[in-house]
Amino acid sequence: MPNDGPAMTRIELAYAKVNLTLRVLGRRSDGYHELASLVAFADISDTVTVTMLPAGNADRLTVTGPFGDGIAGENLLARAMALLRAGYPQLPANAVHLEKHLPVAAGLGGGSADVAALLRIMRGLDAAGGADIPWMKIAAQLGSDVPVCLACRPALIQGRGERMSFVSALPGMHAVLVNPRIPLSTASVFAALHAGPAPHSVADCRAPSFTRPDEVLSFMREHGNDMESAAIGLLPAIGEIKAVLTGQTGCLHAAMSGSGPTCFGMFASEAAARRAAAAIAAVRPLWWVKPTRIIGTRRVD
Repeated sequence: MPNDGPAMTRIELAYAKVNLTLRVLGRRSDGYHELASLVAFADISDTVTVTMLPAGNADRLTVTGPFGDGIAGENLLARAMALLRAGYPQLPANAVHLEKHLPVAAGLGGGSADVAALLRIMRGLDAAGGADIPWMKIAAQLGSDVPVCLACRPALIQGRGERMSFVSALPGMHAVLVNPRIPLSTASVFAALHAGPAPHSVADCRAPSFTRPDEVLSFMREHGNDMESAAIGLLPAIGEIKAVLTGQTGCLHAAMSGSGPTCFGMFASEAAARRAAAAIAAVRPLWWVKPTRIIGTRRVD
């Protein structure tokens, strides 16, 4: 797909992934952990912008935004760009820009969401090219959370994240996300978890379906997040965040997302979520506090 004409620019939002539940069934023989997690997405995001460059140019990547400086080492976006360039040289050269608004190493799948946004853009650019590019397979190569972020739909993910069953019905819900602005690596939490061996065979579960918010809340309370205790042991601020969320008027449920340290609180209305966020920010000004909504399969009132 040569590109000798005017630059073409595409913009994609990289929505925060929220693990509404997270069960750890054990450590697999390949070193990964067997998981079962109900995943949804919050209406808060990074922004990925891709501009096609004229033929003869090389790919380039720039990063700005409030959390841009927090990305240590090789950016996952850079790895994705290198993988695409090596395997599919027919794709156009691009200038990729990431505006980083989500905290890094936060349990929100920010890096995975960024890569997924890039893949969605590239998939769209390649639509007229006829190339048979296995986008979901590429997503799985880049990280366990990338496939569900590429789909960007509520799902029950299993295995290490490569098996997905989409949720047919999930009501939109209001929430508050809170992060202490301290990164926490997923690997360190898994190490602290000391999970035993996973069962030799694990049957896939069918994704639940919900018609009312109280059904979602009941499911979250029943299944919880198996990584919470280990994460709190490494970073006690997580326990404090959860307690502060739980203490807010109107909080229906509070839990940690993913491997942390971000926690979320669920509220019945946008007004209640905004009041809680303002109250938390007033007493904990150093925390990252954002009212948002969990994007369901139907619109939230």
